[in-house]
Amino acid sequence: MEDADRPEVKAWETFVDSLQTAGRRLAADTENLDELERADGFRALIRGLHNQLARFEVDRERPELVPFNGWRQKFFMDNPDFRYWVADIRPGRRYRVTGNPGAAVYASITVYAGSGRAGAEAVARLDSDELRFDEAGNFTVTLGGDRPEEGDWLPLPEKTTALWVRYFHDDAGDETGWCAIDPVDPAVSVPPPIDPARFTHHLDRLAGTVSFLPAAFSMAADADRARPNEIRHWSEMTGGAVYTEPGIHYLRGGWELEPGEALVLEGDAAPCRYWNVLLYSRFLNSLDHRHRSVSRTGGTATVKDGRYRFVLAAEDPGPSAGDWLDTEGRPFGIVVLRWLRPEHTPALPSVRRCRVEDLRNER
Repeated sequence: MEDADRPEVKAWETFVDSLQTAGRRLAADTENLDELERADGFRALIRGLHNQLARFEVDRERPELVPFNGWRQKFFMDNPDFRYWVADIRPGRRYRVTGNPGAAVYASITVYAGSGRAGAEAVARLDSDELRFDEAGNFTVTLGGDRPEEGDWLPLPEKTTALWVRYFHDDAGDETGWCAIDPVDPAVSVPPPIDPARFTHHLDRLAGTVSFLPAAFSMAADADRARPNEIRHWSEMTGGAVYTEPGIHYLRGGWELEPGEALVLEGDAAPCRYWNVLLYSRFLNSLDHRHRSVSRTGGTATVKDGRYRFVLAAEDPGPSAGDWLDTEGRPFGIVVLRWLRPEHTPALPSVRRCRVEDLRNER
């Protein structure tokens, strides 16, 4: 067989070509941006590739809960106030999940069916209001099979594909916690060392994801660029769509600011289980939470008489202006507010574009 006819060679060449295709599309899409944004686009592409490579090899018989969306692997609206772990699982098997949420104020365990492209859907879940914890704060959940007489349990409906564990933190520097997954029943048989057809299929799928990333960056921000400095209800992300947390109501908008300007968001903090506000780049990566103030939570935001006030700006406007969110000097970016299990639909905040100096002079 000629090398060009070998499936694994074809798949590898398709993958390498997808990198070049993605790079050329991204270069064209960013040619009118400044140097920082151009470089950041390619960093977002590398981070997305890193994210997908970390989950390229999966074993649904003996799965692992893999950390997801760390700062080196940001992928499609990561959230540094959350800690994520993901495992690929299958219906018809039984697993045991153990863990401890550490300093998290909320935790959830969610089973999904389907895939991201085909419309992933949350089909079973437990959260920290239902989970039972021992004296050390540890939990144990059985997945699949029949419901046990004792202990927490989640079914694995038909077409189950993935398990996500999330810990929600009020402060990104809080103790992280841990989790693990183990099969309850032994595997039916020892798998082959490698399944060539499956490997080439996954490599082709990875190529498709990589080549799609620049288009996703562009399309995802279209509405924010078309109507900047507005906040809207983001209804497309409700109900656990695209592996999101069920029960979150999202508000979203984009800022477009000149040097020395700020965007002020003021609104009522809806009573809810948890909420946060977070800034993103045009490439759907959270901004530099490790060194800058780019997010606030219900535990760290300043709420007076039930109202919040956030100031999006490249420079600190001072404590009297409101809670500062650092835009890193980016002329455009995206802001998202998440409300988990709100008692009512959160109202849209008022939005005001102004000079930072004017905020400093306000009394």
